[in-house]
Amino acid sequence: MALAAPSRARHPGGGGGWGAATVAAAAVVVIPLLVLPLSFVRPSDAWGRVAAELLPEALRNSLVLALGVAAGTLVLGTALAILVSFYDFPLRRTLEWALVLPLAMPGYVLTFVLLGQFGTTLPQMRSTLGAITILTLVLYPYVYLLGRAAFVGQSRGLLEAARSLGHSQLGAIRRVALPLARPALAAGTALAVMEALADFGTVNLLNYRALTDAIYRVWYGAFDRTAALQLGAVLLGLVLLLLALEQVTRRGRSVEQRGGRGDEVPRRRLRGVPAVTAAALPVLLLLVVLGGPLIQLVAWSVASVANGTYDATLLSDARNSLLLAFLAAVATVGLALVVVYGVRLRPTRLRRGAARGAALGYAVPGSVAAAAVFLVADRAGDAAGLVLTGTLLALVLAYVVRFTALALQTVEARMAAIPSALDAAARSLGATRGRVLGEIHVPLLAPAVATAVLLVFVEVLKELPATVLLRPFGIDTLAIAVWEATKESLYETAAFPALCIVAVGVLPVIVLVRLSDRR
Repeated sequence: MALAAPSRARHPGGGGGWGAATVAAAAVVVIPLLVLPLSFVRPSDAWGRVAAELLPEALRNSLVLALGVAAGTLVLGTALAILVSFYDFPLRRTLEWALVLPLAMPGYVLTFVLLGQFGTTLPQMRSTLGAITILTLVLYPYVYLLGRAAFVGQSRGLLEAARSLGHSQLGAIRRVALPLARPALAAGTALAVMEALADFGTVNLLNYRALTDAIYRVWYGAFDRTAALQLGAVLLGLVLLLLALEQVTRRGRSVEQRGGRGDEVPRRRLRGVPAVTAAALPVLLLLVVLGGPLIQLVAWSVASVANGTYDATLLSDARNSLLLAFLAAVATVGLALVVVYGVRLRPTRLRRGAARGAALGYAVPGSVAAAAVFLVADRAGDAAGLVLTGTLLALVLAYVVRFTALALQTVEARMAAIPSALDAAARSLGATRGRVLGEIHVPLLAPAVATAVLLVFVEVLKELPATVLLRPFGIDTLAIAVWEATKESLYETAAFPALCIVAVGVLPVIVLVRLSDRR
């Protein structure tokens, strides 16, 4: 993610203090990732066995999972985006936003619901195909959202020109619309793959030995955290490799739209069987991914209350989740504000590089963020290490590493829209840079800041692998409660906290839909 860089002439003076603050804020995210490869410096008794027996299978499974989810989300997300963008049929307006809602369903929640409903009749769910299918169903909205935005922003004239040359509706879409939307579809697919590689709950419940599951098994099974850290470094390397490959494939293949946006792309009206099919298939998809699981969660929750099988620590788990999510959201958005404002003041190469480094966190799985923070704590000395590993601070720091990019993207987009003339006018009246930020930018950034806080808050609420690895003894969250109950097949016990997570998760999805519509 590249931050917009106003020219130096428009922002005279950069402020050494703000420059140092910008680099320091970005270093909070970057340093743990840079030191993770240092885990190979320290010998590990278990690494030889892990590298020989566990790593090849885990690495192969993660690659297969990434490729399968990439193909699945690309096909499903693109097909749905084309359907609602270029065709008109019953329920289209409702489905246009409803198809984003599966983002609110964590993969591990859908997994345990399906296992509870069909685990005995469909044992093949615990397979490579099962893992790819479940993650595709909850991650396709990344491709759908970006693809839909790209399609509806295309020029009407280009498509009509293709039709005038004798192409059918599908032919015009294939020859004109899809090439124009290629960068957006690639970006959505990359996001889905990163989330799939970061997943722990789904692969763990399905006994699918991916790298995230291998890190957990070595961390708690072999009790060799050095070897687990080394596995985290391998996973980080895999993620960075896939990101580099994605950038290479897009280089030199950008497609430019020269016809202007113009009027809205006309939609072809479907009638009869095609219209019914176009409405029925997305509705069926939503019932499988969201409607049916929610009904089952409500039924299990009611039964758990009636039977007394609900978790007695539910209130404390909810309190811990809300506290962690609030602390992480405030810290992450505050850090993002410092970085974005520092780049705005003076977009030097160092500050832009620091911002890009901080934005790398979106590609970092939670287990890798947790391993990196643990390594920093381990190398920080006895006193500092005890503070980090013995409190919630390490967990909050892992969340900051993981989700700073989300806050950066949201805040930077709004900051870029604020005229630089406001800065110059305030500075000419003697206002300090801090005052300009506090009295001008923060009020104007309020909608973006609120959105960023909400998005990070809900992501932390759902985050499982980092919480599993770094939580202090005796501290549980809603995500932990769901995971521990489902490990024992206590589906009624897991239902109520899972229902809370999904209900709260709907909020940022609605925000995303509204933001997408405005854009």
